[in-house]
Amino acid sequence: MRYLGYLLCAGLIGYLLTGLTQVRPGERAVVRRFGKVVDKTGPGLLIGLPYGMDRVDRVPVDLVRRVRVGFQPESDESDQNTPAGQLLTGDQNLVNVQVVLDYAVDDELIEDFVVNAERIDGVIARTVEAALAEWLAARDVDEVLIAGKAELPNELARRVKALLRPYRLGARIQGVSVSYLFPPDEVKFAFDEVSRAQTAIGTRIHEARQEEARRLLGAEAERNQIEKMTAAYAREQVVLARAEAANFEKRLKQYQQLRKENPNILAGIWWDEIGKLFASMKENGRIDLLDNHLGSDGLDITIAPPLPKKK
Repeated sequence: MRYLGYLLCAGLIGYLLTGLTQVRPGERAVVRRFGKVVDKTGPGLLIGLPYGMDRVDRVPVDLVRRVRVGFQPESDESDQNTPAGQLLTGDQNLVNVQVVLDYAVDDELIEDFVVNAERIDGVIARTVEAALAEWLAARDVDEVLIAGKAELPNELARRVKALLRPYRLGARIQGVSVSYLFPPDEVKFAFDEVSRAQTAIGTRIHEARQEEARRLLGAEAERNQIEKMTAAYAREQVVLARAEAANFEKRLKQYQQLRKENPNILAGIWWDEIGKLFASMKENGRIDLLDNHLGSDGLDITIAPPLPKKK
């Protein structure tokens, strides 16, 4: 009888110890008492009511969970008419696509995460499939294959967040990536040929734009050089014109002063300049026939040649 009492005491103590829970670092505990959430606590020793009264769910809040949706390249689905992840584009072409969604626990909605824990992955997978089919149906196959891996992650994350918000799953979307995006194997060769042709076109366009930029730079440099030379020439001509104008004004003043003293000074200046002109012409060999009439005072043509003798 005494041993039975010991056993009952040990059982009672063991039952009471079920109310102790150790919450590890990186975890948060959600305490439900008779099904109602009564507490949310962090790491440490949690003391509550024993099993049957309290239920403690420890949730790793730092853990990033992953849901893979769509085509499985390694699986054998040849007996299916349409493999999972093979979807139609807007122009009625098939593509095989697989996306990976990462999510974590939303600290503010951790009790919702605990309540929906068993169905979260399924709901997310179905939501991703719906958003993916919607995105593909709005684009043609070329746009999907060329820009899908760059544009789809952000668009899909935004759309999935909006679709999941009413469900209050307590999950926070971390990111979406496209792990597989190719046409079906039956037409992959044709798509590869189109892709290579489009790549070649892109390369030609890039080269043409580079050539255009190079020629524009050359033309701009040539224009700048011409503008600089024109500006320098214009400045030089302005300086020369101003110098000639100043020299003319100086000579004009000298002439006006000399004319007061000698009214015939203009004729002297005239003959002086004519003499300089004829001297220059003689140096260049242009008035050889008149050389004998050119003296120090200028050109003298008043001497008539001798008359021919009469026979």
